[in-house]
Parts: sequence; structure tokens; C-alpha cells
Amino acid sequence: MAFALAALTAACTPNGKQLASGIDLANLDSTYQPGTDFYMFATGGWQKAHPLTAEYSRFGSFDQLGEDNNERLRSLIEEVSSKENEKGSIEQKIADLYNSAMDSVNLNEHYWGALEEFLLCDGYQNSTDITVDWIAQVWPRMQRQGVPGLFSMYIGADEKDSKNNLVNIVQGGLTLGQKDYYVDNDPRTLEIRKAYQKYIVDLCQHTGFSEKDAQRIAEDVLRIETRLAVASKSRTELRDPEANYNKISYDELLKEFPGINWEGFFQNFGMEGVKEVCLGQPAAIHEVEKVLAEESVEAQQNIYLWHAIDMVSSFIDDESRALNFGFYGKVMSGKEEDRPRWKRAVAAVEGGLGEALGQLYVAKYFPPEAKARMEKLIKNLQIALGERIDVQEWMSDETKKVAREKLDAFYVKVGYPDKWKDYSELEIGDSYLRNMLAVGEWEIKDMIKTKFNKPVDKDEWYMTPQTVNAYYNPTTNEICFPAGILQPPFFDMQADDAFNYGAIGVVIGHEMTHGFDDQGSKYDKNGNLVTWWSEEDTKQFEERIQVMREFHDSIEVLPGLHANGSLTLGENMADHGGLMVAFQAFKNATKDAPLDVIDGFTPEQRFFLAYANVWGQNIRDEEIQKRVKSDPHQLGMWRVNGQMPHIDAWYEAFGITESDPMFVPKEKRVTIW
Repeated sequence: MAFALAALTAACTPNGKQLASGIDLANLDSTYQPGTDFYMFATGGWQKAHPLTAEYSRFGSFDQLGEDNNERLRSLIEEVSSKENEKGSIEQKIADLYNSAMDSVNLNEHYWGALEEFLLCDGYQNSTDITVDWIAQVWPRMQRQGVPGLFSMYIGADEKDSKNNLVNIVQGGLTLGQKDYYVDNDPRTLEIRKAYQKYIVDLCQHTGFSEKDAQRIAEDVLRIETRLAVASKSRTELRDPEANYNKISYDELLKEFPGINWEGFFQNFGMEGVKEVCLGQPAAIHEVEKVLAEESVEAQQNIYLWHAIDMVSSFIDDESRALNFGFYGKVMSGKEEDRPRWKRAVAAVEGGLGEALGQLYVAKYFPPEAKARMEKLIKNLQIALGERIDVQEWMSDETKKVAREKLDAFYVKVGYPDKWKDYSELEIGDSYLRNMLAVGEWEIKDMIKTKFNKPVDKDEWYMTPQTVNAYYNPTTNEICFPAGILQPPFFDMQADDAFNYGAIGVVIGHEMTHGFDDQGSKYDKNGNLVTWWSEEDTKQFEERIQVMREFHDSIEVLPGLHANGSLTLGENMADHGGLMVAFQAFKNATKDAPLDVIDGFTPEQRFFLAYANVWGQNIRDEEIQKRVKSDPHQLGMWRVNGQMPHIDAWYEAFGITESDPMFVPKEKRVTIW
């Protein structure tokens, strides 16, 4: 009954078109009060209706839309797969990649031959009887196929010369992704390290190594990865762009890091004529030199072998995949059941041929009128952000002027790219492992072909059109909103402005204010990493963001476990800015034609309810523990309850007073935007 009421109630626009409120009353939980727990008040009904299944460690509105998109993508792929496709056509590649992932019989019966061909070894080989110089001959080929090494290389915009690309050498070699898992000694981290060692042994044994050799591989991997981890920077330290920018000439690279064969490394990728590189984390690269000098050839082979086996474990037989999921899915995240094969196959196509699939997606699911309405919303948000900049007392007039120039220079991308990736050189056949290795090699070749010693292409997209997300990129000063996110509960063509400004409007404002958060504010309108704030502006800005940092540090997400206010600072600031800017844009858009009360909620209340519903989710404790270590985004609950107490308009909309538990005195609220 509540759902029907929400669906039938509508608001009337000036041109007479009926628009719905967009708010599903069934998502609410009236046993909570807005000022006690706004998150549960707004999303408690949704959480009850969407209990966690065995497949998920976290399930929220993003995931629900992702599920809907998966069904759409599956339909598009299976339609292509049902036809006879011309060899070399994009349709043939989509169909064959999907079918190879779905062919469980071939995977399980013939994986061993493909794996041996890939590893080029038969069981374990020690340093006394190696018949192939594995590190010199096999590993370079694996690097070209995307297997991780002891450090990482990519080509991207030079952060201090943003029109040109630059070779970047950065820390890497950590299978667990970050240093905390190797150096922390709390009970949960110790449990993960123990499980990681067992995973290495089990997977190595399954892929042909004896128990003794598998144990030796595990010992070598943990020792070397721990060495690299100690020398690596934390996720929080990696957020400082200045501290991670160290550009040197190629000659300086050879002189300062002589323990690595750079000439051979770059020649392996066909990169002749490297002039300059950016060393992101020099200490970590120096530790790689020490590893190469101090660890035995056997130990080095073992860690390279492990990185290769771990990477391909999802692309061979079902037992390897089960071992992979048992560690990454169950231990790390608390999932109970792997995704069905068809979802993994869709993900393979999405990851390998994303823009090709995107062309089919936008043709069917993204109408031109949706793009037009979105572009209007973005323009209104830009106006509102400009107004917010103008009224900030902590900004000097000169800084406001430059901030306005940066805002006006935003490069806006909506829906899909104007030009698509060329997959003509990517060959896809009937072997899943060979296909995924071909994709990895093509991606690296394409990066080198399109970026090495070339200017930045501002028209490049860093997400596929079907992605349920959005981004701000500081070096191109761009905001991008793929077609995938432009659907309910984020964007609804049938809903009124209270809903759309509260949902997608805040997403737009969020990405815009990333250009002015603790990192984005260090880049100018051209995307260059340069100081453009005055000293006094910076001081006042730091004082205000410290309030945000301390507030989130104080949040206890699980008994004894607090949020990381420094790691999540940029995203928290963007949420705050998005709310402030979107609310102003909403008020601007409706000032001449105010919206009515619907279902007992004012337009202002519906704005905040729409925002909260974006973050409705259920999540397991293991996933919370993982995200607190690694995710720069705050948990869904605290993207609501951690933001509302700092938004004056929320207090006014719901009549929040000092007697409400969520009340924060005005002088202690965040005051940035």
C-alpha cells in the first residue's frame, strides 16, 4: 500500500507534466526518528527488504543497480552470442570471450595445458637444475600480459605538466594490496596473514607443486612481500600528491636506482626513448633493488611464480577459482558463496571489452533526453557551486577568483565517449585463460601506443558507459557521469527536482567539490599540481577540514574499531560539498515554482531522504574491517549519519533540536561550503 501511494503521488511542473516524488515509502522505517538515526529512518525498510545473500559481503543501492545492469548486459551479450558473427568483428570478440568464460567443461578438462604453457615450467624447479632462465625469459613475457611484478609502471598525465603524459614507477608487489596487512598485528590481521599463507600453499599444490615446494614458495612470498610492505607508503600517505611526485630524468633513474635493469625493463615493453620518469615512492623502489640483490634466484622465481598463479587462478579450473574465492571472498570479505558463472563471464567481457559492450548498452538504454536533462542539472550545480564559493568568508577574493576560473573550466562528460576504443588488434579465441592474458597484453600495448611520449587525450574515459559510478579527474579537471549511474535511485526522469537534486544532484556536487577538496585544491584549472591558494586561505581551510577529520575519527564503526578520518577525508569533504551545493541548486531551481508537500514530506525533507536512500545497504563485519583499512570512502551508514549533523538545512527540514542524539552544536559543525 505504501509503495502504491508513493508511485501514484505526483508533483506538477510549470508545463503541466506530472512528476512523481521518487521516494518509495517502503524504504523508510518509522520506528526510528530522524534526529536519532536518520540513516535507519530513511533506509531501514530497504535494509529489511534486501537481506544479505550468501553471494554478498555488502549489498546496497549501488549493488542493486549493478544487478539490474548485469541482467541488461547479459541480455545484450547473449543476443550477440546467439548469432553467427564475422571473424574479427567486435561481436565475435564479445561472444567468444563470454562463451570461453562460460565453458566449464573446457575450463576443467584442459586448463592444465594452458597453465603449463603460461608458466613454462613443469612443477617446481630449484636453482641447480633450471633449464629455462625463467626470470630473464619467461617473466618479461608475463609482465607484458599484465602479471604484477615487484613494482608497477603506468603512463599517465604529468601532474605538473598536465597536457603531457609521463612514465610513472610506483610501489607494488603486494598481493594483499596494502602494507597494513603485512605490518599490523591485531588479531584480525594476524588471522588474515595466516589464511593467506595457507591459500598460497593450497593453490600452489593444486597447480602442480609438492607440499614441500609449496611451503617454500609461501615462505619466500611472505618474506619478500613483507619487506616491500615495510618500505611502502600507507593508503593515507598515498593521498598526498606532492609527496608522491618525484620527477627525474632517465639518466638520473639509472644513476640513483642502479640495482634494476631499466634498459631491459623498458625494452621489454617496446618503450624506446624514455626521457623522464616520476618515481612515486622512491623508498619502495630502493627496497626492490635490495630484494633483487639479496634474495636468491630461487626466491625471486617463487614470488614471480606466485603472482602469476594468483592472477590466473580465476581463469582456469573451478578448483582454482574456489581456492581464490575462499581467501579473497570468504576470509577477506565474509562472503559465503561465489558469484554464479554467468556474472563472472559478464564481468570478464565488461573488463576486457568494456567500451565495445558500452556501445551496445547506450544504444538500447540511454535515451538522448536523459543526457539533456543531466546536462541541465550539471549546469545548475555549477552555478550553485559558484554561489557557494562567493559567500565563503574563509576564502580571499583572489582565491575566489581563481576558484571560479577552475569551476568554469570543468570539462563535463555525460553518458558515453565521443570516440570509442579500437579493439581491432585484440584477438579472442576459445580458451578463457589465453583470452584474459590477451586482454592484459592488449591493455598494456594500447596504453603505450596511445600515451608513451604523447600528449594527454582529454577525451579518454576512465570508466565504461555502463559503470554505476562517477569521477573527478584533477589532471584534466573533468567530471564524468557514465550512463550506468543515470538511473533510479540516482536519477529518475519521472521524479521531481526534490528527488533528483537530492540523489544525482549530490553525486554531481560531490564530483565537482572533489576539485576543491584536500587533494583537488592542489591542482589549478589546467590540471597542474601547483599552489594557487594564499597562505591564509590554506590555513583556514586546514582548520575547517580538521573538524571533518576529527569527527570521523571519533566514529566507532564496530566495537573497538574506529573510522579513519584521514583516509576518508577527501570523500567526506566531497559528500559535504555535494550536499551543500546540490541543496542550493535545488532551491534555485524551484524558487519560482515551489514543490508541494507529498506523502507528508516537504520538498526539503524529500531531498535528504533521496540522498540517504542512495546509501542504503547491509554489510558484514569482515567487509567493514576490510574497508576501514583500504577504502577512502566512508561506510554507507556514515555517509548519511556522518554528514547530516553538519548540514544546517537538514536541521531545519526535520526540526532537529538539542534534545536529538544526532544534534551537533553549530560552532562544532563543519563549515567549508
